[in-house]
Amino acid sequence: MVYLMIKELSPSADEVIIVTSSLMKDMNSRTDMYRANAIRVLCRITDGTLLTQIERYLKQAIVDKNPVVASAALVSGIHLLQTNPEIVKRWSNEVQEAIQSRAALIQFHALALLHQIRQNDRLAVSKLVTSLTRGTVRSPLAQCLLIRYTSQVIREATMSNQTGDRPFYDYLEGCLRHKAEMVIFEAARAITELSGVTSRELTPAITVLQLFLSSSKPVLRFAAVRTLNKVAMTHPLAVTNCNIDMESLISDQNRSIATLAITTLLKTGNESSVDRLMKQITNFMSDIADEFKIVVVEAIRSLCLKFPLKYRSLMNFLSNILREEGGFEYKKAIVDSIVILIRDIPDAKESGLLHLCEFIEDCEFTYLSTQILHFIGNEGPKTSDPSKYIRYIYNRVILENATVRASAVSTLAKFGALVDSLKPRIFVLLKRCLFDSDDEVRDRATLYLNTLGGDGAVVETDDEVKEFLFGSLGVPLSNLETSLKNYEPSEEAFDIFSVPKEVKSQPLAEKKASGKKPTGLGAPPVGPTSIVDSYERLLSSIPEFASYGKLFKSSAPVELTEAETEYAVNVVKHIFDSHLVFRYNCTNTIPGQLLENVSVIVDPSEAEEFSEIASKPLKSLPYDTPGQTFVAFEKPEGVPAVGKFSNTLSFIVKEVDPTTGEAEDDGVEDEYQLEDLEVVAADYMLKLGVSNFRNAWESLGPDCERVDEYGLGPRESLTEAVNAVINLLGMQPCEGTEVVPSNSRSHTCLLSGVYIGSVKVLVRLSFGLDGAKEVAMKLAVRSEDISVSDAIHEVIASG
Repeated sequence: MVYLMIKELSPSADEVIIVTSSLMKDMNSRTDMYRANAIRVLCRITDGTLLTQIERYLKQAIVDKNPVVASAALVSGIHLLQTNPEIVKRWSNEVQEAIQSRAALIQFHALALLHQIRQNDRLAVSKLVTSLTRGTVRSPLAQCLLIRYTSQVIREATMSNQTGDRPFYDYLEGCLRHKAEMVIFEAARAITELSGVTSRELTPAITVLQLFLSSSKPVLRFAAVRTLNKVAMTHPLAVTNCNIDMESLISDQNRSIATLAITTLLKTGNESSVDRLMKQITNFMSDIADEFKIVVVEAIRSLCLKFPLKYRSLMNFLSNILREEGGFEYKKAIVDSIVILIRDIPDAKESGLLHLCEFIEDCEFTYLSTQILHFIGNEGPKTSDPSKYIRYIYNRVILENATVRASAVSTLAKFGALVDSLKPRIFVLLKRCLFDSDDEVRDRATLYLNTLGGDGAVVETDDEVKEFLFGSLGVPLSNLETSLKNYEPSEEAFDIFSVPKEVKSQPLAEKKASGKKPTGLGAPPVGPTSIVDSYERLLSSIPEFASYGKLFKSSAPVELTEAETEYAVNVVKHIFDSHLVFRYNCTNTIPGQLLENVSVIVDPSEAEEFSEIASKPLKSLPYDTPGQTFVAFEKPEGVPAVGKFSNTLSFIVKEVDPTTGEAEDDGVEDEYQLEDLEVVAADYMLKLGVSNFRNAWESLGPDCERVDEYGLGPRESLTEAVNAVINLLGMQPCEGTEVVPSNSRSHTCLLSGVYIGSVKVLVRLSFGLDGAKEVAMKLAVRSEDISVSDAIHEVIASG
């Protein structure tokens, strides 16, 4: 414990001479554990001067008979190489001797250190690899390292020598027969990653990976199928022999293994195996999360482009899974795949468009519905029978929300403008839209009727207007969306001609879905976990706050001073169930001054429900060195108490002698006024996304539901109103519903979060904007506690 404490405190060698002296004494102790720990700690706190004094002991420790002592010295050498490389490089002979040790860990650490010593000398690394590949390395860990260094030498030799020779390839192939599984896999992976590797060179590596596919160890199965998945991107024929083994992995309990097996089979399968694979995947899809399903959908898309004659079975499969339950990203991936297949396979156009028409009848995502309608408007008029799509489009005008209705009106008008036989019918349907309840729908219908003319023919209007309304946009909509998001407002107007015109298809390689975690209503909050954990560790280590329980939420830093002022202060609000801790981060920006006894005097006169119970001042705040001071308040348990706090920075200022760096003995008490700080309702809500809002909403049920309507007063736009409510509640927007279509007069926004006390909350917001720009809102809240649903309504009513 003493060694660990010294190591964590990391005092410098010239500050604590008694510590370094004690550690140097322990380096010669008769107890091996003392010697090993003393070496590790001393090397952590030492400087160049002390290192020269203990260098002799370290060199002796490297060749010590005890493996713990030797490994401690070697690991210390790896760390010291970053700060004192000249000294460590003199240990090469001892490190070389340590590589011959029979202890596995010593060989591993010695090889790592020797390679780092020589890593900037390509010839020296090559000689090291040459000498060690002759069989002197016994440790499996060291052997894995050596394989990686060998691969590096092969890559560098290939870059400088174009003859095709591969030095050391025989060594890698020989490692495939090693008794340790980790060495076999490392060698197989190294061979598959060689640049320009031939089928003959791949064969032995593929053979051992195929054996791992039937291993009883999940980690070996996963490693093998992941490596084969990568090989299938460049050498699909080489992996074909493994297909039978991979088909058995489709039912593997580990869903990551099953997903990789499926996507590999889709890359390596032939045209005759497509139907069989589709049957297996159908059963498989219901058992995995959306993130894995997206990977499978993208692999199916690539398979369809590879075998276009199989588009019917693959399109039917995509259509079937499109009707199943799933989140926005999953459904969007399916729709994108169908769109790409329609564009790239002419025969798939009509069936694909019908599948999309059928999907929008049940589509719960406004964004997807509008995108599909836009695509149908571009492609539908070019088909042999455009009239069969009109029924689906007009149903959207009758049954959908205002945003989708407006998009459907534009799609109908495009059919009327581009298909002569449909113009009279479209004209009648557009006249019905003049009685719609939404201004946007009526305005679009009026515009298109005036443009088409009374008999359904396009009247003589400005050519640019007709081209804008009914012509091709000229750029992919996704590219335009990306360019608009990246556009920064400036004096130079946005130029549509700067948008790329090429269609960017999704890459055929899989995304690393195995690294993602499904985010459901019961999933842990998404966020920078390491920061949250560090805050919790910091507060629990302070005795005054250790008894407050689990930290619920920490806010982003709030600036309490202007930029370029004498003192920079920001504050982080740490929310507990019945306590609130303000952590003030202070920086002294005045050279030649030292601040002592620094604290923040907090006045809660406008926050009556809070009472101050503890504070922790900062003893010293030197120039340009951040420090922290804390103030804690007690509040009613589980209640979203709000209020405003005034803050004053209090300290003693002392002048510092610039020559000696010493501060004067006498100081002057001073104060510095800071900005006020508010605790708002959003501080008691933790943002939490859900993958499928509809399922999450139904799972909570109507028992704890509260619904009411509110007038939000005059607003410039619905976007302003939506953003204001989101900021007021502090919840996570779901499925892209925070984005309001331009000129929209109504909108629905979905929010989710966790309320203080770990209560899950879901919110449906329905906005409407009238002619006088007055915004009305319907608020529906479901949660696990009826009192929380009421509290959300109180926040809106008082906000």
